Amino acid sequence: MSGMFTIGLDLGQRNDPSAVVMVEQRRHPYRQGNDPVLRVRMAERIPLGTGFGEVAQMMRHVVQVANREAWQVGVRSACKLVIDATGLGRPVVEMVKDAVTGLTPGCSIIAVTITSGDKQHYRSGEGSSMNVPKQDLIAELQLALDSQELKIAARMREAGTLTRELLDMRMHQRQTGYVRYGADGTGQHDDLVIALALAVWRARRF
Repeated sequence: MSGMFTIGLDLGQRNDPSAVVMVEQRRHPYRQGNDPVLRVRMAERIPLGTGFGEVAQMMRHVVQVANREAWQVGVRSACKLVIDATGLGRPVVEMVKDAVTGLTPGCSIIAVTITSGDKQHYRSGEGSSMNVPKQDLIAELQLALDSQELKIAARMREAGTLTRELLDMRMHQRQTGYVRYGADGTGQHDDLVIALALAVWRARRF
């Protein structure tokens, strides 16, 4: 089996922590169609108040870890990193890109603006930046869970928190027909779920 690492980064706002999830993608020889098996290898919630410059340096370390793990199983290609750029835009994304620049083999980066629309598309004039509906991200995650393609390593520090967030994730349909996905209950967070959904979306699609 060959391993590839995909990292999802959910950048938090003032009252929401940032979160990072790393998924190992392996192609299992006994799964029908040689479908990939996804295993969550790391899930971390970054403390509130952490500056984005520090977050960028943390991501440099995470990319180094991902590439080191890949090399140990004989994979020489770069890892994949997908960043939630919703509300924060390009400046923070550029901080992360600058932090991982120069690493070997580096990391392929896509910035995602999460929307309430119904179509994925690249953002005009912004290179590797995309608009992706939240329903698409959650649907990919749900498919991976339902097919038992996604496994969560039980010994991770945040395994319990991630599992609770997955159980709390709810779909809310308003009278206007608008569908909102989010944690069910006041004060609940879904940052780890969003980081995981970003990683799974990219690992499964391209």
